[in-house]
Amino acid sequence: MNTSEGFNVKNQRNLTMLVDFYELTMMNGYLKNNVQDVVAYFDMYFRRIPDGGGYCIMAGVEQAIDFLKGLNFTKDDIDYLREKDMFNEEFLKYLEDFKFECDVWAIPEGTPVFPGEPLVTVRGPVMQAQFIETMLLLTINHQTLIATKAARICEAAKGRPVMEFGSRRAQGYDGAIYGARAAIIGGCNSTACTIAEEMFKVPAIGTMAHSWIQLFKNEYEAFKAWANTYPDNTVLLVDTYNVLKSGVPNAIKIFNEVLKPLGKRPKAVRIDSGDITYLTKEVRKMLDDAGYEDVKITVSNSLDEFIINSVIENGAPIDSFGVGERLITAKSEPVFGGVYKLVGIEEDGKIVPKIKISENIEKITNPSFKRTYRIFDKYTDKAIADLICTHDEVIDINEPLEIFHPTFTWKRKRIKDYYIKDLMVQVFEKGKQVYTSPSVMEIREYARVERNKLWSEVLRIQNPHAYYVDLSKNLWELKENLLNEYSSKYGN
Repeated sequence: MNTSEGFNVKNQRNLTMLVDFYELTMMNGYLKNNVQDVVAYFDMYFRRIPDGGGYCIMAGVEQAIDFLKGLNFTKDDIDYLREKDMFNEEFLKYLEDFKFECDVWAIPEGTPVFPGEPLVTVRGPVMQAQFIETMLLLTINHQTLIATKAARICEAAKGRPVMEFGSRRAQGYDGAIYGARAAIIGGCNSTACTIAEEMFKVPAIGTMAHSWIQLFKNEYEAFKAWANTYPDNTVLLVDTYNVLKSGVPNAIKIFNEVLKPLGKRPKAVRIDSGDITYLTKEVRKMLDDAGYEDVKITVSNSLDEFIINSVIENGAPIDSFGVGERLITAKSEPVFGGVYKLVGIEEDGKIVPKIKISENIEKITNPSFKRTYRIFDKYTDKAIADLICTHDEVIDINEPLEIFHPTFTWKRKRIKDYYIKDLMVQVFEKGKQVYTSPSVMEIREYARVERNKLWSEVLRIQNPHAYYVDLSKNLWELKENLLNEYSSKYGN
């Protein structure tokens, strides 16, 4: 695209070439070595929860589906690669005729997820399954990170509405748009990002900036103009000059002189600076004394879960929060470390498990084609643990189930009176989409319900209880056998 023509983020973009270059060099190498049709299995998973949290919230599946549906190399793409003088014409012809043919499974958006368990599994010709690595990681990593941060912030708010205010501080257009989407999934009630409402049918809200007040002769006149313009939804920003000596007194005057004669009630006042706890306590007294006990207090200004938790613990009478830069960028830990690893191939119709070994224990992969079950207590509906199994394992819920720590194997738990849920759904079968994403608001509600199935100790924003993700006996033995095999071959 000619940059002088501008760029509309709503236009369809062909993102097929949004890949790390080594995906292309490996594809070319697979073809040259005649292994392009080997059926491979890849898992996407993550190793650690950001911010020392207890859980993450899966997000980004819908955009991953859109990417996979739209895979298509254009003539410009082929011409560019030809100019690199690294790829033969057989490979370029393969790209010209590219057709996605993989099977893909994913954990639905809004599901609480934990380290080590596959979020996405891809099965298909190794050239294709390898090629989609970068974009899958980019899409799932970003939205899962923001949805998780939003969930933590909403948890800290203890049921008070949280509004996402981060567009102007996001890392680029897509960071703002898809960050807003993910924030809603994580629990935010609304966003300031208008295009997000247009695209995803999520609530967008907004009132005024300080510039509105500065534009008028004085604060009183600014408030009066706003109340006359929006008498049914009057929210006044009261910290432009002095919250307690100017902002709130002028707001109360407007409530009395403009809205009351119209039979209208104001909605809220907003504070965007200063000592939030002190100011909100004083503002609450002033509003109550003036007969406006129903007027809400909303605050913004570089908030995160830690600040929100602190002001609530200190008794700040805040009704809602607007959270911007520290949410949309996940500022405290802005990287979600999802990885994409080969876990198996097919030979003669059978799965041959593959393993990646490392001196860092957390980097040793779980081999083979797998499924993950979530185990729930039958009486409380609370999640007990997740169990990663080989793909063909069946759990008899009528029998007690013993689970054990995959590293400290003497730590065991025998479970009775439980039920299970297979966490993954199939989204593509031989390249054809077989799953339809719910709406963002439906995903948000699903996330709320599923989060409530976790024990409160897991939901804590600080020092949460560790949720158990165990390997089945079959999978553990498979992994141990592979480790022993390579250890005997190559030494410790």
